[in-house]
Amino acid sequence: MSKDIKYKQTILTHKRGDIIREKVDAIVNAANSGLMGGGGVDGAIHRAGGYEILRECKIIVSKRGRLPAGQAVITTGGHLPARYVIHTVGPVWRGGNSREPEILGSCYSESLKLATEHHLKIIAFPAISTGVYGNPLVQAATVAVGAVIDYLKSADTTLELVKFIQYDEQSERIYEEEFNRVKQDMNEK
Repeated sequence: MSKDIKYKQTILTHKRGDIIREKVDAIVNAANSGLMGGGGVDGAIHRAGGYEILRECKIIVSKRGRLPAGQAVITTGGHLPARYVIHTVGPVWRGGNSREPEILGSCYSESLKLATEHHLKIIAFPAISTGVYGNPLVQAATVAVGAVIDYLKSADTTLELVKFIQYDEQSERIYEEEFNRVKQDMNEK
């Protein structure tokens, strides 16, 4: 059985790896609202991508202010193998009663919207908001995959491949379980 999910013309896949090494049209950065780099995947993307990413982020923040949670912006990929970086700010986990799933879903849909606007074919996502922002990984995986499928249902998109890149074995296992659940649900319809 294939581990991938196909929805319309787009394939969703997942794997364990390092997102900064992905040769795709765009990688998504789990950014902070100041867009200045930080820890985790955000810091790794800024370090590997170089000053050009930071320069564009500074311009964005000077024009529009800090990026609110659930929104996304796009910059060059700098020195990364990806042509672009889509920066999105996930919600900080506050127990689940502060619209965290809704805001997290918006991170994915807003990133996909930017990818479509730029006619991109391949995008790679990390597990947004599951590190220092504390969102439970099982719930975050469900929101991530669901938000991508919901976007594909309602949008005319150029996307051919959506990758979910997990940094560790536990995350990889959780995404595998979520993909299996979604495929089972799709088969039952």
